Amino acid sequence: MPRLFTGIALPSEVAEHLARARGALEGARWIEPSDYHITLRFLGDVDETVAEALHEGLVAARIRPPLDLVLDGLGVFGNDKPRSLLATVAANLDLSDLQAEHERISRDAGAEPDTRRFTPHVTLARFNRQVRAPQVAHYLAEAGFFPPRPFTATHVTLFSARASTGGGPYLVEAVYPLGG
Repeated sequence: MPRLFTGIALPSEVAEHLARARGALEGARWIEPSDYHITLRFLGDVDETVAEALHEGLVAARIRPPLDLVLDGLGVFGNDKPRSLLATVAANLDLSDLQAEHERISRDAGAEPDTRRFTPHVTLARFNRQVRAPQVAHYLAEAGFFPPRPFTATHVTLFSARASTGGGPYLVEAVYPLGG
């Protein structure tokens, strides 16, 4: 059974810019820049029937224009028990609409509903359990100002991942262009 998710892969120049945020943070497992993406819908392990129905739904999805997105800061999931370092994505109604469409397509394909709130981001590193909030706060203070990084998403990608603790490597299964 493939482990699938849909997302927006970052252009290489944006990924290279984000990779500069990598640094000395003991207990961090850094994601490879080639695997940076904004997850739209994580499906997990699905059978081939669901995978095929998902692909068909994504092919038939309504045509949308390319999305102008902005990475606007660094943040953390987990607060007092940090789990990951991320680049935040500025609020964007078109991105939220696209994510809602992917949720609908996933459910129509037979996937279980995703009950988590959509928080668009790019995971940069995952932390082991020894990483503490003060370490991460110090790292973020040292990282300094994060200038907003705009880019245009021209396609959506269906990715597969091997069973692991997350972080790639991810394989591109299909690409769905935005803008016709």
